Amino acid sequence: MIRGEGWAPVAATTTSKTKTIGSYAAIGDSFTEGVGDPGPGDTFLGWADRLAVLLADQCEEHEDSGEFRYANLAVRGRLLDQIVAEQVPRAKELAPDLVTFCAGGNDIIRPGSDPDDVAERYEAAVRDLTASVGLVVITTGFDTRDVPVLKHLRGKIATFSAHVRSIADRYDCPVLDLWSLKSVQDRRAWDDDRLHLSPEGHTRVALRAAQVLGLDTPADPDQPWPPMRPRGSVDVTRDNIQWAREYLVPWIGRRLRGESSGDHVEAKRPDLLPL
Repeated sequence: MIRGEGWAPVAATTTSKTKTIGSYAAIGDSFTEGVGDPGPGDTFLGWADRLAVLLADQCEEHEDSGEFRYANLAVRGRLLDQIVAEQVPRAKELAPDLVTFCAGGNDIIRPGSDPDDVAERYEAAVRDLTASVGLVVITTGFDTRDVPVLKHLRGKIATFSAHVRSIADRYDCPVLDLWSLKSVQDRRAWDDDRLHLSPEGHTRVALRAAQVLGLDTPADPDQPWPPMRPRGSVDVTRDNIQWAREYLVPWIGRRLRGESSGDHVEAKRPDLLPL
């Protein structure tokens, strides 16, 4: 059973109830695969796995709902068109009660990308999904104002997020609004690579997703972080040099070689299986 660490010990947050969700398929890239949140062996947990745990707990509370089943089709490095070609048909085949669709982020961070064009292709996928499966939850981007590296892409991310909200209105999709999740603007919510969430960051996203679905949550995703000692310029410079050596140079190398971090990686959970 998937049981991740990191649930913060604060009072539960209660929201309006929805019908019991008996099956869930997650679609996306590294964010949904869970990169940055190490799991058993060489796998990752991530916010979708953590959300699945909360959904399974909901099923256990309703004895007549049957056994909860979960699939995670996400693969790191996938662009929107690859996700639509590889994962959307599989999700339609599985026909779960819930699909989370998180895509377009890798397209947006590429130089020269057009968020309007990405949103148009994104909407076509949402239209296809909503006509074929149960509830479809879609996500905005993060507000990267204070996030190293990604802060320079804030305008493009904001434009794409505005499109996502409009698409949600047109197809009656709940929105996992990551832009308004202020707690993930703290650097501790991000992995050392500055592109993926840390375990605590994934935890907070899972809690926000649960709130969107009307579940009782064991903690507030926007609860304040503990105080952190101020960092001097020497610390910042040292971190930047280490980051460039360990993450930026290899990332540039992959781009130049036409490679992806997801090459030869398959979905970690391609079938709807019990937790």
